[in-house]
Amino acid sequence: MRIIFYLLVAGVAGVVSAGGSFAIWKLSHKYRLYPKIRERDVHTRPTPRLGGLAMFVAIAVAFAVGSQLPPLALIFAAPQQVYAVLGAALLIVIIGVVDDIWDLDWFTKLAGQIIAAGLLAWQGVQIASVPVFGTIALLAPYQSLILTIFVVVLVMNAVNFIDGLDGLVAGVAIIASSAFFIYGYAISYGPTEQSDYFNLAQFIAAALIGACLGFLPFNWRISDARPARLFMGDAGALLVGLLMATSTVALAGQIDPETTSATHALPTFIPVILPLAVLIVPIVDFTLAVLRRLRAGKSPFSADRKHLHHRLLDMGHSHRHAVWIFYAWTTVAAGGMLLLIPAPLWVGALVMVTGFLICTIVTLSPLSRRKAVEAAVQLSDPATAADKALAPFDALDAASETIDSAAEPSDAQTDAALRLLNDSKGTA
Repeated sequence: MRIIFYLLVAGVAGVVSAGGSFAIWKLSHKYRLYPKIRERDVHTRPTPRLGGLAMFVAIAVAFAVGSQLPPLALIFAAPQQVYAVLGAALLIVIIGVVDDIWDLDWFTKLAGQIIAAGLLAWQGVQIASVPVFGTIALLAPYQSLILTIFVVVLVMNAVNFIDGLDGLVAGVAIIASSAFFIYGYAISYGPTEQSDYFNLAQFIAAALIGACLGFLPFNWRISDARPARLFMGDAGALLVGLLMATSTVALAGQIDPETTSATHALPTFIPVILPLAVLIVPIVDFTLAVLRRLRAGKSPFSADRKHLHHRLLDMGHSHRHAVWIFYAWTTVAAGGMLLLIPAPLWVGALVMVTGFLICTIVTLSPLSRRKAVEAAVQLSDPATAADKALAPFDALDAASETIDSAAEPSDAQTDAALRLLNDSKGTA
């Protein structure tokens, strides 16, 4: 029943996050605290972007409540680490809010991220060892500092880069943090027998899950007519990335290199592999974006509309379908990695391969569907093919030249084309 204390922390964070999100939503509309729509945005109406403030307050309150619970006293026995987490989170939120309102340059944001990550490492929340060939290798202090800063900054930016669809970051964070929490629980009584049940890594994961759950209803797209009411903005996305990275780093820090043997090496690899697996889509998106922008001679942190979530929309997925696809990829990666703890290696590998295959088919399904519509349009009678609704699907038709070739037909356009083709067959 000790898990009830983590549930309490998550519950407190969720309630505060929901209440804070509602208050910020109301105040933002009352005082018009929302930016203009940018060219790369996928939403079509001005929406408040200060949801990250509510999430930070929720995290802070969760820490305050947790500090008063005797069973969690062990977590706060090293207060400098707790203060470092909260201080780094506050710094990131301030930078994010300023950026959401005034658009900071990329160098200032990166400098702030490095300072926040350095604060964590300076106060002991750092990667002190890494698994190497079945054993654990200790890192020199400067190596630990550099690696910790790199990992934290990488995860923050990877998460921030995918923050382009309603409910995407909050949902991915819930799935990923749940995986971290489950793993932390497993090694509490797992083969390493080195960790305590109440620890900073699991506490951060529980608080973050609650904060995201409280915020998600305000960030969820019910339909195209009822999109998200509130965005987390850079403040929220960077905060989520910071806390996910911090939880990962703290989790890796639970492994004692002096008592880990080669026979118990597999669990020591999980803290390194799990975040990479769970965040594979954001990290791939981040890597492609950096390479794309450097190749074009631009800053790696400049904005564009070529992220993976934009490409899913351009392929023909609806807004919500694209979000669910990201959830599915994240869940498969997390579930497969977690199965490596109790099950043989081949079981986890089989689950991931099968899951990724299904995710790939679903991800690419609009392409085959659209190709089928294109073939039907090109084989239809001239009078039907001349309809404007079918022009985007007929690359051979001169009318299609007026269509923006960079934008793929949406689900709605494809459905309309199918209905028109079926109606023409019925009346033929």
